Amino acid sequence: MSQYDKVSVVKKANVYFDGKCVSHTVVLEDGTKKTVGVILPSSLTFNTGAPEIMEGVGGSCRVKLKGENEWTTYGDGQSFNVPGNSSFEIACDEPYHYVCHFGSD
Repeated sequence: MSQYDKVSVVKKANVYFDGKCVSHTVVLEDGTKKTVGVILPSSLTFNTGAPEIMEGVGGSCRVKLKGENEWTTYGDGQSFNVPGNSSFEIACDEPYHYVCHFGSD
C-alpha cells in the first residue's frame, strides 16, 4: 500500500530526540492510529507501551530489540515487530522513512 485514503492527520508533529525523529499521527476511518515519519542519521533507543510494527518505506536501519545481542538490518519494504512494554535500539546511517503500526496487548 503506497498511501492511506480517508484519514485525519494530527497537525502537530511528534518530535523526539532533538528532532532526530519526527512523525505525524494519522487516524484511519476505523479509528486505527499510525505514525508516519522519518529518523535522521543517528543512534536512538525507543521504549514501547503497546506492540508496534515498524514498516520501512525508504532508507535502511539497524535494529536491536531488547534482550537481543545482534543487530538486524531492515530496508525499504521490510518490517520488524517490537513487543509491548519493551524497547529497541535503532541506528540509521541515512534518513529512514517509516510507518509505525500500533497493536494492542
